[in-house]
Amino acid sequence: MTMASDIRVAVVGCGYWGKNLVRNFAELGALEALVDAHQPTVEALIAKHGGRALGFEAALADPGIHAVAIAAPAALHYKLAKQALEAGKHVFVEKPLALEVNEAKELCALAERLDRRLMVGHLLQYHPIFLELKTLVREGKLGRLQYVYSNRLNLGKIRREEDILWSFAPHDLSMILSLIGSEPEKVEAVGGYYLHDAIADVTTTHLAFPGGERAHVFVSWLHPFKEQKLVVVGSEAMAVFDDGEAWDRKLLLYPHKVEWKDNMPVPVKADAIPVSVPQDEPLKQECLHFIECVRSGATPRTDGREGLRVLSVLSRAAESLAQARGNGASTAAPAAKPRVAKHYPGVTVHESAYVDPGVEIGEGTKIWHFSHILGNVTLGKNVNIGQNVVIGPKVVVGNNVKIQNNVSVYEGVTLEDGVFCGPSCVFTNVNNPRSEIARKSEYRPTLVKRGASIGANATIVCGHTLGEYSFIAAGAVVAKDVPAFALMAGVPAKRIGWMSHVGAKLGPDLVCPETGRRYRETGPNTLEEIA
Repeated sequence: MTMASDIRVAVVGCGYWGKNLVRNFAELGALEALVDAHQPTVEALIAKHGGRALGFEAALADPGIHAVAIAAPAALHYKLAKQALEAGKHVFVEKPLALEVNEAKELCALAERLDRRLMVGHLLQYHPIFLELKTLVREGKLGRLQYVYSNRLNLGKIRREEDILWSFAPHDLSMILSLIGSEPEKVEAVGGYYLHDAIADVTTTHLAFPGGERAHVFVSWLHPFKEQKLVVVGSEAMAVFDDGEAWDRKLLLYPHKVEWKDNMPVPVKADAIPVSVPQDEPLKQECLHFIECVRSGATPRTDGREGLRVLSVLSRAAESLAQARGNGASTAAPAAKPRVAKHYPGVTVHESAYVDPGVEIGEGTKIWHFSHILGNVTLGKNVNIGQNVVIGPKVVVGNNVKIQNNVSVYEGVTLEDGVFCGPSCVFTNVNNPRSEIARKSEYRPTLVKRGASIGANATIVCGHTLGEYSFIAAGAVVAKDVPAFALMAGVPAKRIGWMSHVGAKLGPDLVCPETGRRYRETGPNTLEEIA
């Protein structure tokens, strides 16, 4: 049943995990807006859960929106959270809070200075089972804590923007730090690299705490079955939180203990006792907690400072991982962790990316994992290039262009300012390629004009021009010139409507529903703005 809330939330990033935030904030009656570049996803979620589509800047400028929930890629967390805080919004951000400890410190200080709630999505700290386990520990039911360990294992989604440590371990580290109540004085990590020589697939992190407690976190995405288990060993009893079990068996208390007889430790075993806990969805409780903190001004359970503590341990583990591998620093660090290119001031180039000689790059541009910029390429200012992107040679990219993962921009393609290239979209540069026949002299130019957007998996056949602010739907195949502002879909792509400057579909009145800008048709395939 949908509730009603006086706190209005915009969800930023509505994909793999963001859609769950949309659902929960909608059920709590707090969903106001959805922010995502993939319009079909937004439209489907609005049809199911309500809310309205907004751009990020429009959401920040809207006085009716009190808070934003960020579920964008980890590399964007710091930037988006900072912008939202500076705009006066309360911020919920999925883990990790940032990729750099200094960035996380800056966000915490900013939230405190502006008196805004900053909360990090460490979901398991809102799981009713973990909360009951934490109560058992605090009440002394387990005696003095001695050892805590967790296994988070699966043969599931394997990432390339971050290693297993940064993908899986934050949840467990958050729980362990919360149970023990202090930060470790020693962090050591070792890992295995099986699918890629720079990205760890398996890691074990060992923690030593000032009070004598010890802990370890074992994570892997190369495991034959799914296991999510937290084991807490105390002097008087032990407890197991097994998230793979049925609800009534998720938390078991083992009154085991060790007695000393004749100066020898002797285990005294006891039967497991299931601990009864009322069932509820952790994410719903997490979203509700955020809303209540925004309303009351209370400090969130997983506030920015808690996120900073987890990030600090992650960073120390990543450094240890690299040292254990014998390379001193970088390859085991998170794949989304950038470095500043020495020859390009103000430019971020990830350590796994390659930039050939003869490339010009404007200030503020970021080049992410495993991408390759070939010679004689010009990249403008504030260009964001995702992972596994190839550009060039002899390509010109304007300012403020976004090129998402797995895109190849070949010779003959020109992208003007503000162009968006969705994941895995395709450009060609010759019409009849043959492996055994060189046709470089037959390359046909493709021009993508200012502000145009190309959806995921769309194909742009060479020799054509995409007009200003045109919009190519996901999966479309463009085989002819595209008018300005045209919404193109299908195979082959046909115009099915018009889009505004901000990417909102225009209705019969040709008025942008987001900005109120007005347009008119001056021909069967021509649109212009009314001044």
